[in-house]
Amino acid sequence: MCGRFVSTTTPPDLAELLRASVWPSAEALAPSWNVAPTDPVPSVLERVDHETGEIVRQLRSLRWGLVPSWSKDPGSGARMINARVETAHEKPAFRKAFKERRCVVPSDGYYEWRPVPAGEGRKAYKQPYYLHRPDGGLLLMAGLYEFWRDRTVAEDDDPAAWLVTCTVLTTEATDAAGRIHDRMPVTLSPDALDAWLDPTVTDPGEVRDLLHAPAGELLVRPVATTVNSVRNDGPQLLEPVADPLPEVTGGHYV
Repeated sequence: MCGRFVSTTTPPDLAELLRASVWPSAEALAPSWNVAPTDPVPSVLERVDHETGEIVRQLRSLRWGLVPSWSKDPGSGARMINARVETAHEKPAFRKAFKERRCVVPSDGYYEWRPVPAGEGRKAYKQPYYLHRPDGGLLLMAGLYEFWRDRTVAEDDDPAAWLVTCTVLTTEATDAAGRIHDRMPVTLSPDALDAWLDPTVTDPGEVRDLLHAPAGELLVRPVATTVNSVRNDGPQLLEPVADPLPEVTGGHYV
């Protein structure tokens, strides 16, 4: 999976769809058609309420790019937007979160790129594609989250003391997605959501058993190269364009 996706569903709608009882303001999670690394992203997770002892499902705004709790500074996060599902349970940066801090990052779809060779009067460039569900529904991307403590802030209860970040798990790409890129996000079906978020499930083998084949087929749409710049945003980024590589992608796009 490359480092961009689309997230336009409002926090109240996400909370209703995913049965979260706590969610941030609309300002904290503005719609974006070009979410990039280190941006705030919607994430659904479950935490134990310290006052009641009950597990509460929350929709939170987390920074995309996981910063391990033991990192000296948060600069490593931009390099950890993805974690390979095959090895996340054993990698030092991800293994504790894989056991104890799992989340879902809902998205409308995501982008991938393929190189287009130079041609007559044309330089080589990277062609973006938008991948999404046929029914337009949410992709429930399996993720991990982590807390990082800023030691320059004295008090633990100061919100500035904590940075909460996340990563998206990826797997071997299948179907149309595999013609664009060899990796894709791990997506969950709605009936797997409860078990994936449950913080009482901590056995790595049991957690891995929750992740099977990606939930559903994806459609591919070639879009304009304006999405290549993180400065560009808006629904116009999803407008289809002619596919310069139909022999590669197979023409299975909308």
